[in-house]
Amino acid sequence: MRVKLPKLKRRIGSFAASFIVLNGIIGAGIFALPGELSSQAGLLGPWLILLFGAFIAMVAWCFGALASYFKTSGGPVTYASQAFGPIVGFQVGWLLYVGRATSLAANTNVLFNYAAYFWEGVNSEFSKLVLFIVIIGGLTVVNVMGIKSAMKAINLFSLLKVLPILVLILLGLPYVSPTGLLPTDFPVIDDFGTLILLILYAFVGFECVLFTTEETKNPTKTLPKALITTVVAITVVYFLIQLVYINIVTIDNNDAPLIELGRVVFGEAGVSIIIITALFSIMGTATSILLTAPRLTFSLAKDGSLPQWFSRVHTKYNTPANSIIFLGVFGLLLGITGTFVYLAVASALARILAYIICILSLPIIRKKADQATRKKALKLPGGFLIPCLALLVCIVAVVYSPPQSWFYLFGFLSLGVLLYFINSRHKSEA
Repeated sequence: MRVKLPKLKRRIGSFAASFIVLNGIIGAGIFALPGELSSQAGLLGPWLILLFGAFIAMVAWCFGALASYFKTSGGPVTYASQAFGPIVGFQVGWLLYVGRATSLAANTNVLFNYAAYFWEGVNSEFSKLVLFIVIIGGLTVVNVMGIKSAMKAINLFSLLKVLPILVLILLGLPYVSPTGLLPTDFPVIDDFGTLILLILYAFVGFECVLFTTEETKNPTKTLPKALITTVVAITVVYFLIQLVYINIVTIDNNDAPLIELGRVVFGEAGVSIIIITALFSIMGTATSILLTAPRLTFSLAKDGSLPQWFSRVHTKYNTPANSIIFLGVFGLLLGITGTFVYLAVASALARILAYIICILSLPIIRKKADQATRKKALKLPGGFLIPCLALLVCIVAVVYSPPQSWFYLFGFLSLGVLLYFINSRHKSEA
């Protein structure tokens, strides 16, 4: 007999949903990418950001369309399951979960790179371990205590990271010269595949809000709007920050590239401003991950793909506490064993593979939906032109992925398959 589980409450409105998307995207990526992109692509860098940002906006548009067909949690898992069956749905969910867990770890590693400017000892193995436990453990507790506590933290982190970045752009734009807008020749990029994934890593994560569907007010309208508008706005911000960076900074610092930009624009006080902004940005993204990713394992458990332990709701706080704690431990283990580039590339690849499956599910979902649902669903201009272009960029990213990222990902995919079949066997025996 299946036990009836407590329901999650709908507390997330349009503003909060946009903040979740913003924090899902803006984290360590923009604080780590400019240096690497500048050194490899030069003046082509800002335009690569604009190009891939436009493609990611198309991907987000597809997800917005998919979200308009459903009112229950599960997001991409539900889309893939409805289109291709439960095994594919589970693998999509597992890919996205791995992507979020590795992102949590990657973001925390970048946090240490910026924090090292305040305290050099932060990069010692013991200090990292202690700080990983304190940061991830603290944010885990905040998320277990309830969505209101998590959203208060996300709203605060959003303001503290967005405002300094916008001021940095406004003060930096006068430094941009006409000759610094366009490249005079096409640069030779040493590792195009890794660079593509690093650019995409700065954009992926928008899908996190889809796992809060059961806690979102009017999700069929709120989620598509939050997805599309926020991704477009972030693309513009990324383009401008890279443009300002390439026109101002002459000193390579790929670990913490915005430090020097802050120094030029704000003076010596800019170093502290950028460091603090980076810390708040990364903390915001980590909070967003710990808010949204556990809803994924929660949904998988409700569907019977994972053990019911993951679907238990805290009796006092009405949060998926077990799923939140599990992610905290998982992210901690990944963080202390990996580096930013390694974790970021694997995170981007995992999510792009999931994006491909979800985009392919769109025409099937639309075909299966009843007439009333199709009429209310988000319309895509040009028919399936946008999904085709979105699918193209995802396939290009996969084709150019470095081989080492596949080895890492294959291990996690194998683990996912193993968990699925172990749970299936347990259910059949029960």
